[in-house]
Amino acid sequence: MEPFRALAQPWWVNLLILIPFVAYVIFRRKGLTLPVRLLVLVTIFGIAFGYVEAAVVVYLRAAIGLLPGYMGTLSDVARLSRQAYQQAKAAGQMPQSLLTVELFREAATMFMLIAVALLSASRAADRWAIFLWAFAFWDITYYLALWATVCWPFSLTNDDVLFLIPVPWISQVWFPAVVSGLTLLAILLARGRRGRTH
Repeated sequence: MEPFRALAQPWWVNLLILIPFVAYVIFRRKGLTLPVRLLVLVTIFGIAFGYVEAAVVVYLRAAIGLLPGYMGTLSDVARLSRQAYQQAKAAGQMPQSLLTVELFREAATMFMLIAVALLSASRAADRWAIFLWAFAFWDITYYLALWATVCWPFSLTNDDVLFLIPVPWISQVWFPAVVSGLTLLAILLARGRRGRTH
């Protein structure tokens, strides 16, 4: 297990921790009009999309030779890859051709999450909340799906490459998990407050 590190790299990635708090203040002031049905549907989308993202990472690992045992069962992969794979070092080992594909895939991911938000709501605050809601479920499911399929991350202190655009964003797994969890909580609390006042 890697030692706990509080800060992500580059420094500005740490500012992401402000998103749930800023979102809560904005949503509380402007109010959210998100029906439960919409949140459920966006949750299903986020979970499915998170699994797809995890599957892509598993395929990339296999393609560049960083997934021992992938020709066997998932149990073989989990047993053999536990110590062999380090996500944060994978970007440096990725061939340029796959790195280019990965950059475009990341951009496409953001466009898809934005499109869901734009299609789901008409008010700006609601759209922003839907984007954050989908993003948070996508992010949490990504890590859970990787853990369920290839037993990574082994710990919340494992390093990960969050994004590659414009440079690699590197943090321990706990950081995006906390930001996503707090974001979901901020939306629920803001939505609940709106429900009590109207």
